Amino acid sequence: MPLPPELDLSGKVAVITADRRGWTSSLALALAEAGATVAVAGTPDSDANTAADAVKGQGSRALAITADLTVSENVESMISQVVMDLGRVDILVNNARVEFGKPFLDVTEDEWDEVMSLNVKSMFLCSQSAGRRMVEQGTGHIVNIGSGLASRGLWNAAALSASQGAIRQLTASLGLEWARLGVRINAIGTGWMSTEPPDDDAERELLVRYIPTRRKGHPSDLAGLVVYLASDASDFVTGQMFHVDGGLIAHA
Repeated sequence: MPLPPELDLSGKVAVITADRRGWTSSLALALAEAGATVAVAGTPDSDANTAADAVKGQGSRALAITADLTVSENVESMISQVVMDLGRVDILVNNARVEFGKPFLDVTEDEWDEVMSLNVKSMFLCSQSAGRRMVEQGTGHIVNIGSGLASRGLWNAAALSASQGAIRQLTASLGLEWARLGVRINAIGTGWMSTEPPDDDAERELLVRYIPTRRKGHPSDLAGLVVYLASDASDFVTGQMFHVDGGLIAHA
């Protein structure tokens, strides 16, 4: 079935950052299926190459770039390579994230810095580098993949929750700052996700029983919203965080 014209990403260049959770392929494929040319960036141990290969496997063009997303020179070089090889940057999906859980009194300074570096600093660096090109173009869309912990707390997750709160506020403030410049910034707050298909045992988990929809999410559940927020259909939407969590925020 053809996409509605306002969701068509043909001619657009999208950059998506990768990590080790295995979500990147689903998001990259969604952007490619909507017509975008996709560049995937991440460290050698991320799923960047896997995601790029998945996009190529369906017959679309993709570029994989190795980069430490927490180092400004690496990020600027990565975005410059995208512009050089693909011509422009229209879409940025900040997907890279590290999960972390530990009682607060046991969290080390290095662990705190690691969580903040990948979850927040990488988003700052990528948004600034790609956003500079978008502001010059007068158009662009940034989608920050965050967590519902931006809006609620969780035991043994103070560091992770703090990083997610920062993502929510970065999204809101930058959405306002760049609204008149044609660049839209929004975020998705995810719930408990799994790359494994659901089974009967999983449905009996206490955690799953707490989720109103009675299942964990899958990265593919984010695909439609990512495409919408990356498209011209969302041009009147900015600074928002949308929760895709099976009803957890409503439940809380």
